[in-house]
Amino acid sequence: MDSLGSLNAFVQAADARSFTLAGRQLGVSSSAIGKAVARLEKRLGVRLFHRSTRTITLTPEGALFLERCRRIFCEVEAAELELAQTQGAPRGKLRVSMPLAGMLMMPTLSAFMRAYPEIELDLDFSDRLVDVIDEGFDGVVRAGEVSDSRLMTRVLGTFRLTLVASPDYLARRGTPRKPEDLKSHACLHHRFATNGKLERWPLRRGRKELELPTTAVVSTIEPLIFMAEQGLGITCLPDFAIRRQLADGTLATVLEHHTQHEGTFRMLWPSSRYLSPKLRVFVDFMAKHLFSQSR
Repeated sequence: MDSLGSLNAFVQAADARSFTLAGRQLGVSSSAIGKAVARLEKRLGVRLFHRSTRTITLTPEGALFLERCRRIFCEVEAAELELAQTQGAPRGKLRVSMPLAGMLMMPTLSAFMRAYPEIELDLDFSDRLVDVIDEGFDGVVRAGEVSDSRLMTRVLGTFRLTLVASPDYLARRGTPRKPEDLKSHACLHHRFATNGKLERWPLRRGRKELELPTTAVVSTIEPLIFMAEQGLGITCLPDFAIRRQLADGTLATVLEHHTQHEGTFRMLWPSSRYLSPKLRVFVDFMAKHLFSQSR
């Protein structure tokens, strides 16, 4: 068991690229992590990390050993889960990366937590392109296409981007009838946090790219919803995020016949990993309830 503890300290340090962060995750001091890794290196007779005053990086031997350690812990988890299955409901920690827009999926996630109280959700909200395997996630939810052959995937549902504004704003400023009318309106934009670019509004292809006013630019969706509801302008939002506002009339669609878009949310997980009961029920639950919960 002491050996497994040292292996766990090594894996956590490798994932975090820091003894300090690994210590926080395991509830011990950074020096305890460093000593555990040092004992492991002494026993193996190789150096696992290059160390500096600021960072640690894996040696080639360390990278090779890390893959072996991951397999060991996957086997241990699989054995534990097989036993857990005989005792009832899925349980344990489930580490999932969600897009920043995933904050708007909280009704579905809350419903999942109520349905499976013995599963501990560890959610990381970020739009960066995470490495599911190297960073130790059980799975990720993302929009767009998938090109990584190491990953399994399941479609959770589709959404579309739509232009919306409050009835109050449209009463004051008028309703645009054609895309060119947007040039005289307050336009509220979303900027991708990953590359700093503005999200392109899905005006139908074939038209010359419009240079729209930038009344406000934000890096997350929630402020855009709030500003639009406050009558500050027209914005472009995924329909699943504003179903309530459209239903109760606080927001209205504009230029609906001049926009064209469809996106897909997918659940991804390592193809080489044992599909645990906790991950299986999470994937099934999200696929069944994600968009129905958003309504």
